[in-house]
Amino acid sequence: MKPLLEVKSLKKTYAASAGFFKKTVSELRAVDDVSFVLNDRDTLAIVGESGCGKTTTAKCIIRLTEPTSGEVLFDGVDLTGLSGEEMRLKRRNIQMIYQDPYSSLNPRMKVRELLAEPLRAHKLAGGEALIKAVREMAGMVGLSDEQLDRYPHQFSGGQRQRISIGRALISRPKLILADEPVSALDVSIQAQILNLLGGLQETLGLTMLFISHDLSVVRHISRQIIVMYLGRVMEAGPTEAVFQNPTHPYTKALMDSVPGLDPDVKKERRLLSGDVLSVAQKPDGCPFAPRCINALDKCKSAVPGETDLGNGHTVSCFL
Repeated sequence: MKPLLEVKSLKKTYAASAGFFKKTVSELRAVDDVSFVLNDRDTLAIVGESGCGKTTTAKCIIRLTEPTSGEVLFDGVDLTGLSGEEMRLKRRNIQMIYQDPYSSLNPRMKVRELLAEPLRAHKLAGGEALIKAVREMAGMVGLSDEQLDRYPHQFSGGQRQRISIGRALISRPKLILADEPVSALDVSIQAQILNLLGGLQETLGLTMLFISHDLSVVRHISRQIIVMYLGRVMEAGPTEAVFQNPTHPYTKALMDSVPGLDPDVKKERRLLSGDVLSVAQKPDGCPFAPRCINALDKCKSAVPGETDLGNGHTVSCFL
């Protein structure tokens, strides 16, 4: 398969200042040397607890947050080297779906205007062609013609997310960055939105980077998976390979946290001690070492390299 997105050694650091003169005392590494390849029409999921750098990674890709270093190759073009206008033109082909659809939609605009806005901004359609495109996309995401003249506050959470999906897809992008698009919805609505995304991906030939902390959702929708912790990749590979043979202690703990479907089958649980550290508390060695029950002395002083387990499955762990 042809790579559509290649992320190479992506880093995002923030300066931590202290004192009256706000002198920089350290650097906070929110995204620390993240690399991956996403093939055309494929789905890759980034998972991990809140604060692990998932959303920051996505924002660095689309340059809503400027990366500190690294490369983001989209269709062979490094996005980090583009000017503001060149990046604006590229955003037609890279769209984002946000976690909270209500805050990402302008409450003063009707659905018709919300869906038409990307077409006007990128000068893709006007007149009758624009009206036709809006109606067509509304139908694809399950909205009726009469709903086009309503405001976002008149819809449920699931319907608002359909509007957000329609607005992201109406410019016919190649890549979708979906940042926890179902985490704010109840379970029954989650299934509807996931099925909608899956169907639209097949129909429109989309490539998707899916961000979530819900492993059951990730297993349903993605073919590749990356497990992140405090800005670093702990484990990566084909979704089924990682689920069937989780190797990193953090991945194992995440898998154990998923409730089983059979109440009579008891799962062995590897409980984690402590809370997720902030990037300000990041240790010098493996970022997971302070919470790992199997940590070695060298885990606290050295960062483990990447070990290839075969078939694209990799893990960063001394064990």
